Amino acid sequence: MLDAAARLFERDGPSCVTMEAVAAEAGVGKGTVFRRFGDRASLARAIIGDHESGLQEGMIRGPAPLGPGAPPHERLNAFGAAYLSFLDRHVELLLEAEGTTVTWLASSVYAMYRTHLALLLREGGCGESADYLADVLMAPLAAPVFKYHRQVRGLGLAEAIEEYAGLVARLLDSSR
Repeated sequence: MLDAAARLFERDGPSCVTMEAVAAEAGVGKGTVFRRFGDRASLARAIIGDHESGLQEGMIRGPAPLGPGAPPHERLNAFGAAYLSFLDRHVELLLEAEGTTVTWLASSVYAMYRTHLALLLREGGCGESADYLADVLMAPLAAPVFKYHRQVRGLGLAEAIEEYAGLVARLLDSSR
């Protein structure tokens, strides 16, 4: 079912794919797809999960600067660049998977990234402000914000990564 959904999402875009189409492509009944995933957002989340797991593995055990062993500012910048590149490849799927902004902010995936950033910000000297600033650093990484910057403002991926690094620098400089 996941392979069928991934093919349809890639070909037609996640917002144009119905659960019925996934069932037909997978050769199963519609009820089977609904029982397994519940809705299109959960199906999209399942598809994006492998890609996200690779990013998370890199953060936890990968080589520096994304993984351990680099100074906080380098790790924050590496995370921003990695996540913005991830968004560049998967924004439509993430928009479908995230559902509403409130759903995204309450998700375990968001909590993992937010916690990672807060720890790095504390190491970088942000103290008690680290939790709030982690949310600030996550804001440009929300799929709707990313899509707006790319499509409406015309910001290229390299520019987005550079702007994110500038935000990190300003946050860490102001905390000193």
